Amino acid sequence: MHIVGTPIGNLEDITLRALRVLKESDMIVCEDTRITQKLLRHYGITNKRLISYNEKESGASAGRIIELLGKGKNLSLVTDAGMPGISDPGAMLVREVREKLSNEVKIESIPGPSALTAALSIAGVPASEFLFFGFLPHKKGRETLFKEIAGAERVVVFYESPHRLMKALESLKKFSPAKTVSVAKELTKIHENVIRGTAGEVLEYFASNKDKIRGEFVVIVSPK
Repeated sequence: MHIVGTPIGNLEDITLRALRVLKESDMIVCEDTRITQKLLRHYGITNKRLISYNEKESGASAGRIIELLGKGKNLSLVTDAGMPGISDPGAMLVREVREKLSNEVKIESIPGPSALTAALSIAGVPASEFLFFGFLPHKKGRETLFKEIAGAERVVVFYESPHRLMKALESLKKFSPAKTVSVAKELTKIHENVIRGTAGEVLEYFASNKDKIRGEFVVIVSPK
């Protein structure tokens, strides 16, 4: 089983090895078949069977995927963008495969892009060590995490959706008013940008540029 990194925006950001593995796979396990088909068509990979595996369907399809692997099928796992398993339900599938087929199936990583490392590379913050929280919970425990971020002595990184970005910045303004916040958007795309300042300054920027609140964001909070 291959864990294959795919582009997070620019379709050119895929390795030669990843393309070869996808071509050689009997089936490709993905989140959204439409998004994966777009990538495959771009590189002329046709007649490939896709199996949908996402958070809502994970319990129903995991058994089927394990059954196919047990029969010797060559499967590749991809996510819509980036590395499977990083803030992604693919991690649960990999765990189950390891638990049930550890002696039968070899799991190989085919490294590729990650929004996490892409954002850190252009944010201009010391990143020899950092805390990564993935997508923050919508309600339960959310305020507790922002209090933890306020006291953190390491860089903190988390993902946020356009629907919750402003609320996240409001919480950072409340609990971490003096910390530097960097928000990376449109990574690897034409309008890639990093907005940097205090939480209040970044909040003001997006309040004045609401057309910029689209796509997913990587939020980086500097140390205490």
